[in-house]
Amino acid sequence: MYVIVEIQGQQFKAEKDKFLYVHYLGDNAAEGSTVEFDRVLLVDADGAVKVGAPTVEGAKVVCEVKRQLVKGDKVIVFKKKRRKGYRRKNGHRQCFTQVVIKDIVA
Repeated sequence: MYVIVEIQGQQFKAEKDKFLYVHYLGDNAAEGSTVEFDRVLLVDADGAVKVGAPTVEGAKVVCEVKRQLVKGDKVIVFKKKRRKGYRRKNGHRQCFTQVVIKDIVA
């Protein structure tokens, strides 16, 4: 059984006991706490597919926060204009929250 859930504007395929790296949930999600996401767009229960319009009624995903702040890989932003001597190098590391799927209520 898996679901497609929308978390902070991004869609994820969620299965029970799998890890997800979602955008940083802020200080309201401490490590060890549970978080519920109710924007479930699709439910597949062993071949029986339910598609929401836009969401499936009564479906939700219960997650536990494993690590509150995880830094992603460094992304390099390099800007250049040829023959003008203009070069800028910048970069950042995106912040994520690691959650584990505990239960899927369909």
